[in-house]
Amino acid sequence: MTAPTLGPVDAVVIGTSAGGVDALSVLLPALPAGLQAAVFVVIHLPRQRPSHLVEIFQPKCALAVREAQDKERVERGTVYFAPPDYHLLVERGPAIALSVDELVNFSRPSVDVLFESAADVYGASLLGVILTGASQDGAAGLQAIRRAGGKTIVQEPATAQVPVMVESALKRGPADFVLSLEDIAVRLGTLEPVVPQS
Repeated sequence: MTAPTLGPVDAVVIGTSAGGVDALSVLLPALPAGLQAAVFVVIHLPRQRPSHLVEIFQPKCALAVREAQDKERVERGTVYFAPPDYHLLVERGPAIALSVDELVNFSRPSVDVLFESAADVYGASLLGVILTGASQDGAAGLQAIRRAGGKTIVQEPATAQVPVMVESALKRGPADFVLSLEDIAVRLGTLEPVVPQS
């Protein structure tokens, strides 16, 4: 039996919490310079402090890395981090929206909020990835991606620094792939863009 392929992907959404900086340090540098997908990342950080994620990851990555700005148009081949204390959403366009709505799963930014909004915009051309973390955030969002026809990857719980987040996602429903960080990085390196119908 052949494993399901990722297929064409226009966007990747990644959610993580405790242990996430280490996990992303494996994943994001593996993304190739020619990647045509946009990449959106929510990592739970202290809400009262500025984020240093762009400074940490830009020197390691072949792609452009930036903190998401409200109302900016989404560019392919760019990694967008949710700013501290703002929900990150994707709107039609596609464009970015930032929100200070109530906490979801005790978090702002919330993985679920990003995943559910991106599923509405990208549908079957979206890939959702859940990594190490200590909350249940992302479990509902990953299932929203599945319902929209997108593909899902969950980090193998035994390889997660803190397995609560990935175990919660798997309890909510199956994922297309359950992989180590290294294997997730390999898969992301082979993504193909969606070809518009002429």
